[in-house]
Formats: sequence, structure tokens, C-alpha cells
Amino acid sequence: MAQSIEVAKADFQTVSAGRANPALFQKLLVEYYGSPTPLVQLAGFQQPDARTLVITPFDKTALKEIERAIVAAPHLHVDPSNDGTIIRIVMPELTEDRRRDYVKIVKDKAEQARVAVRNVRRQAMTDLDKLSGEVSDDEIARAGKELEAATKQTVESIDDALKKKEAELLEV
Repeated sequence: MAQSIEVAKADFQTVSAGRANPALFQKLLVEYYGSPTPLVQLAGFQQPDARTLVITPFDKTALKEIERAIVAAPHLHVDPSNDGTIIRIVMPELTEDRRRDYVKIVKDKAEQARVAVRNVRRQAMTDLDKLSGEVSDDEIARAGKELEAATKQTVESIDDALKKKEAELLEV
């Protein structure tokens, strides 16, 4: 369940609030010599100012593929410029509609994390039920209550992270 919180927070970082951030590109895959490779393994990132990001590929032959992957990324909505050695990305100013779209994306990611937590809970409950002959019913009931408490706490942590990200996105 703790992993679900970490994954949700990492997913939240991939949604921009109008500022350039290398975390936006963490999960972006680039077709590199026939296999999808994370962009962070193919290039270095620099942030000259708040809205600009410079991507310098380690291998200049991958420049076109990196640019193609950035343009194709559905959550970025940026237009990279390529000068032959680096890719420069200027993050656009966010409109109110775009901010609301980002909030919807973040809420969807939070719901995916909640579903993952519930799946862990369901599997743990199944495992507890299998122990019914070996362990007393009181122990199983106690473990079930602890599992429910842990689930509730984890979902609340995800919701708190969602509220913080939502406030960040809607901040003008």
C-alpha cells in the first residue's frame, strides 16, 4: 500500500503546473534502437529559467526520436524546438481550461492509486480467509480490522496528496 502512495506522488509530478520540471519527462519512453527507453536515460536536463527546459541527448542520433516522443506525449502539450544538438522546451502559460484538464488527469491518477490499494486489501483478505483453519477466528478478525485501518489511512494519504496537487494546479 505504501508503494501506491509513492507511485501516485510520482505520477502527480508528471503533471505540470506551468513550470518546467524534469519530472514531467520521467515516464516518457523514447524508441531508441528498437526498444522503448526512458528519456532520463538518454539525455541530461537543464532548467535555465522557470518555464524553459533544455534537453541534451547523450547520443545526438537520438535527437529526432526524443523530439518525436515529446510531441506525441498526451499529457505534455508542448512544442519542442530542435537546433541540431539540444531540444529546448518552453512551457506555455496555462489557461483556466487547461488547468482543469490537468486536475482531471491528476484525479484519474489518484483513483488508479486507490484501486491499487483496494486490490492489495482484497488480496490480503483472501490470504486471511485461507488461514481460517490454522489461526483462530479472533486473530483473523483482528487482522482484518488492522487491514481496514491501514487501507483507510493509505487512501487518506493519497487524497491529501491529491488536494495539494490540485491546489498547486489551480493556483494562478
